[in-house]
Amino acid sequence: MSLTAPLRGVVPPVCTPVDHRGEVDTASLTRLVDYLIDGGVHGLFALGSTSEVAYLTDEQRATALQTVVTAAAGRVPVLAGVIDTTTPRVIAHARAAAELGADALVATAPFYTRTHPKETAGHFRRLRATVDLPLFAYDIPVAVHSKLSPALVRELAEDGTVAGLKDSSGDEGGLRRLIVELGGREGRAQGAVPHFSVLTGSELTVDAALLAGADGVVPGIGNVDPAGYVRLYDAALAGAWELAAREQERLIELFAMVDVGPEQEMGRSSSALGSFKEALRLLGVIDNGATAFPQIPLSGESVARVAELLRGAGLGPIR
Repeated sequence: MSLTAPLRGVVPPVCTPVDHRGEVDTASLTRLVDYLIDGGVHGLFALGSTSEVAYLTDEQRATALQTVVTAAAGRVPVLAGVIDTTTPRVIAHARAAAELGADALVATAPFYTRTHPKETAGHFRRLRATVDLPLFAYDIPVAVHSKLSPALVRELAEDGTVAGLKDSSGDEGGLRRLIVELGGREGRAQGAVPHFSVLTGSELTVDAALLAGADGVVPGIGNVDPAGYVRLYDAALAGAWELAAREQERLIELFAMVDVGPEQEMGRSSSALGSFKEALRLLGVIDNGATAFPQIPLSGESVARVAELLRGAGLGPIR
């Protein structure tokens, strides 16, 4: 489904189920895509951070993206992460994603290298000029160690380089400043910067971001409860802010699963991504809760806590 208008709504970053050998489990991934679309999501983001893109080989990336595109079957647009260190490597991923049928691309600023904002702008412009698909900028300074400034984002939006932004900076004030830079809440509603989407990656403050003028959310835990985020979005769209806040608060309680893995025993990615995958396994969506090596699997005690949180959120049946 091509992007003919600004992307809005709930666009989960799709988990990549793997088997015990670490290979992409295409049958489970197909079921997950159906689960997300049945939950009412408005798009799918394959090969993002929650997809464990940094752990996948190029062949595994292609397998995962092809599976998502095929399973989506044009029902919702598929955004493909083309995340890598430098422009030539990102362009290679972008060309592959275009060949596999992605509807749009998602890229970070260059990383590992020390990059100036002018070089970051050149990176996005060359990528957009080379591969003719809508391009979303992914602002995740915790991973790339640079921040996309509101002024730079506006510049790239106004000249048509980027079609949108996924803000995973965790800087709520910065997101609000960006929305003001783009014309503010009223200006956003009137299309001050046409065909540009602001998507928050901060899944615990979605109601506030939507109230401020954001267009949607890319929630990792939306893999587990896509319908909950769709209800939140629909309530916000209708101006039912109290209902949106209640749904947000329920999702905050569910989000506690990201910390079920003891911090002294495993990284936060192992805990968070492992909890999403174990939740999906418990719900019968995927076959295996494994994460990519060298991430550490959750203990039985941690998985039991995930099950408890699922029940508390009204999700089930649990197997």
